[in-house]
Amino acid sequence: MKFNHSMVRVRDLDAALDFYVRKLGLVEVKRMENEKGRYTLVFLCAPEDVAVLADKAPQIELTYNWDGEDYGSARNFGHLGLEVDDIYAVCERLVKGGVTISRPPRDGRMAFVRSPDLISIELMQRGTPLAPAEPWASMPNSGVW
Repeated sequence: MKFNHSMVRVRDLDAALDFYVRKLGLVEVKRMENEKGRYTLVFLCAPEDVAVLADKAPQIELTYNWDGEDYGSARNFGHLGLEVDDIYAVCERLVKGGVTISRPPRDGRMAFVRSPDLISIELMQRGTPLAPAEPWASMPNSGVW
């Protein structure tokens, strides 16, 4: 397993970038605009990790929802992201351990679970997504992530 990223929802993308990039010193390494979903994702990493190639370095993902939302003091921290070698095997091990899969890996690429403290954990298949397989392909979402 490899730590991949941690996501933080931001209310004002310019103010967040001013803090994380200009003041804190992180480097923007990737940006994704999603018009259909109405959000922007900005990935940041430490300056010394840029040479390593950002996809291989731990990152902070800033998520900016265009329509705004009142996150209060708890919803702005989104999730931890971990890459795994076999998402189906990890999810099976978690289910056997009594963990609820909030968003099953129906696509063989991504799943979400929650910690006992209700922190969302995103599990991502390392490399190419696995072929869809049961019971995951038809398993419904459970709760929130």
